[in-house]
Amino acid sequence: MTFLKLYEQTIGQIQPVSPAWIDKAYQRLDSLTKPRRSLGYLEEIAARIVAILQQERPQITGRRVFVFVGDHKVVEEGVSAYPSSVTALMVKNFLAGGAAINVLARQAGARIEVIDIGMLEDLGPVKGLRRHNVKRGADNIAQGPAMTVNEVLKAVAVGIKRANKAADRNVTLLATGEMGIGNTTAAAALFSVYLNLPPAQTVGAGTGLDASGVSRKVQVVEQAITINKSLCKNALETLAALGGLEIAGICGLCLGAAARARPVVVDGFISSVGALAAMRICPVVKDYLFFAHMSAEIGHRKFFEQEKLRPLVDLGMRLGEGTGAAMAIQIIEDAVAIYNEMATFANAGIAPGA
Repeated sequence: MTFLKLYEQTIGQIQPVSPAWIDKAYQRLDSLTKPRRSLGYLEEIAARIVAILQQERPQITGRRVFVFVGDHKVVEEGVSAYPSSVTALMVKNFLAGGAAINVLARQAGARIEVIDIGMLEDLGPVKGLRRHNVKRGADNIAQGPAMTVNEVLKAVAVGIKRANKAADRNVTLLATGEMGIGNTTAAAALFSVYLNLPPAQTVGAGTGLDASGVSRKVQVVEQAITINKSLCKNALETLAALGGLEIAGICGLCLGAAARARPVVVDGFISSVGALAAMRICPVVKDYLFFAHMSAEIGHRKFFEQEKLRPLVDLGMRLGEGTGAAMAIQIIEDAVAIYNEMATFANAGIAPGA
């Protein structure tokens, strides 16, 4: 099957979440021993999980965090406080179990997949690393497109295939993560185009730039958008022109999971723009997404405001890796446990409102 065929087939399989299942979930939630809707957003989370899985008593049978790794040659423009070599070093840290995502995934009972989808360095057949490299780093967006359309389709296909594998293995909760020095620059450029915002409202400090560094980064994003403007004809071609391979992989994971009726826990700034690309390609994907947290990056707040979305938590985090998503998995499981395990008024022999 060609990458384009897989892409089109996947989009064709995505169906809206059923309102009837949402209503059914709220019938149970409203019968539980608590004031109606008193658990707030937890109840909405539970209802959506019921509707996505179409299970009267939803079961979380597996949790997986997909850490897509890709480099960005736009780092040559001085947009990062760290060199590209840090990407490979962090991958080794992930594989050794020493990164923040490893700690938080263990707490959540989630397995991690580390996927080389676009690293500059070839680490070879290292144990634990999934090798699906499309190209050795996204090209410098300040000088031209990050990827060709065929390359972006290939990267999206990696995400779709990982989602399909997970669904085949009965994984219930899929979570996004990423690593790639320079990727906040690509993400800011994509947010600017997808949300029709100036780069000054989407560019942040990333890995820790000072004020002059942020100003330089704004100029680079403005240049990238100008140079690639003619290529940004639709959501997919915009992703090819301004994005990154790991961002495209996240987009594919969201599309693939929605096609297989699996919820996706979306991490922070970078993951959200991958999810937004999927939403622009197929708006129904939004039904399957749970946004884990509000990043400290300024453009992330703009995203939530404009798309009328709500993060599960706001802790001022900006690490990436899937760290916020790992924590959000536990919140989602709490919501499902409440739904499944609380007594109803009838069970407890209590008259509602008594």
